Amino acid sequence: MAGIIFNNVRIFDGAQLRAGIGAVRVEGNRISEVADGGRLIAPQAGDRIIDGQGGTLMPGLVEAHAHLSWPSSVERFVPGMALPPEDLVLTTARNARILLDHGFTSAYSAGSLSKSVEVVLNTFITSGGMPGPRLVASSIERSPPTIDELDPGQVADHGTGPEAVREFVKQCASIGAKSVKFLLSGEDALMPGASQQLLYTQEEASAAGEQARESGVWLACHAQANEAVKMGLRAGFRVLYHCSYADSEALDMLEAKRDDIFIAPAVGIIQATLDATPPPHFDMAHMKASAAEVLALQKKLVPELKRRGLKVLPGGDYGFPFNPNGRNARDLELFVEHFGYSPEEVLSAATLLGGELMGMGDELGQVKPGFLADLLLVDGDPVADVTVLQDRRRLRAIMKDGRFHKDPALAGLAGA
Repeated sequence: MAGIIFNNVRIFDGAQLRAGIGAVRVEGNRISEVADGGRLIAPQAGDRIIDGQGGTLMPGLVEAHAHLSWPSSVERFVPGMALPPEDLVLTTARNARILLDHGFTSAYSAGSLSKSVEVVLNTFITSGGMPGPRLVASSIERSPPTIDELDPGQVADHGTGPEAVREFVKQCASIGAKSVKFLLSGEDALMPGASQQLLYTQEEASAAGEQARESGVWLACHAQANEAVKMGLRAGFRVLYHCSYADSEALDMLEAKRDDIFIAPAVGIIQATLDATPPPHFDMAHMKASAAEVLALQKKLVPELKRRGLKVLPGGDYGFPFNPNGRNARDLELFVEHFGYSPEEVLSAATLLGGELMGMGDELGQVKPGFLADLLLVDGDPVADVTVLQDRRRLRAIMKDGRFHKDPALAGLAGA
């Protein structure tokens, strides 16, 4: 079978930057050969040879906290969160393409503004009908019907109590959602003091966990409050977002489950809130105060999670008006700036750990023979300066499943 050979590249393999200049061969949708230390790959008849010009070949990035239906993107500012149904559907598809344009070849959804839009979109992506990342699709975020902080949409049978929660998880699984997201605690940015408010009982959370295991889906949670983190862990939630107020007991509980869980602190939205310059009629004072408090907590929390061996991933709540979809790679810089990660460490979190998050750790997130050919050819060295990934013009090639989303032969056209 004819393949594609990337010659004259530095190789970041998902764990480390390999020594010297190397080459990688792709055959079909898999990596078939990796050569480093100046070694060459002998081409076969019909192989396409791409001169990497000393750039970096690396795995595609994984967004651990995707909100494809959150309206704002680098291509379109939307001042609020509500969209008419038709607009929402097209916006979600557009944002999927935007993530792929910016090097994110996989995305783990942290909730949708529609019960089924991501599931339907995923069928189009996987069939080749629309561009977008590999997607762990989610249904709508669930909060109790008495809570109106965000109101991400209407959900049938949105009742309280363990049986209502079980039914919600069962419904999500029946329509094809792979991940189900719960708001176990509130959020200060939306309502002062809400981060410490528990929105579910332990019985409800545990019922969700039991049903998720029975239905074969994963659970994710928004958990700011310390007790919300513990609630999620007791119930068997797989992905925990934020965890900002976790205390020492919560840290011990997290560490005890470190092989089974993933954490995305979502620092992107925090930094974006602090940087935002709203119009005069929009008062963000309480949001900025909350963001400053959370960032101070996370600067202590995340290094401690890393020290304890937890799987911490970038992914920062992109899609809000002041934190648009497409800016996602900024999270990598923020891990370096605020949490003491080296560029190599955060690149590994966004690729190798990302493959594990997607449930595909044995075939995704590494440049390794047999692994899926989700690859970026970067003009520059992100191991030296991770910010180069924020410039989509520096992505000379974007490959997903062995096919070019961005072909290096066309990379200079139309300002791509």
